[in-house]
Amino acid sequence: MTSASIDHLRRPQVHPAPREPLPTSRGPRRPHLSPREIEVLLHWLRCDSKNEVAAGLFLSIGTVNTHLARIRAKYRDVGRSAPTKAALVARAVQDGLIELHEL
Repeated sequence: MTSASIDHLRRPQVHPAPREPLPTSRGPRRPHLSPREIEVLLHWLRCDSKNEVAAGLFLSIGTVNTHLARIRAKYRDVGRSAPTKAALVARAVQDGLIELHEL
C-alpha cells in the first residue's frame, strides 16, 4: 500500500447530513380538520345531499353547512381553495382522507 492510500484509510469519512426539505418542497399544506369535520366531510362526499348527511349523523342541516364552511375556510387559509364539492373531493384524496374507490 502506498502512503496516500493509508492516509485515506486513516481520515474519517465525513458524510453531509441529509438536508431538511424546504417548506415549499414538502408538498401541499394540510389544514387541521377536527375529527367531526372529517366525519362530516367524508359523509358528504359519499352522499347525494346535505340532508342525507344531517340525518345520518343526527345533525341539523345548519350544522352540516357550518362544518363544510369551516372546512372550506381551513383549506383556503392554507392556500388550497376548495369552493366546490369536486374540489373538496380532490383535497380529501390528496390528503389521504379517502380513496377514489370509497366514493
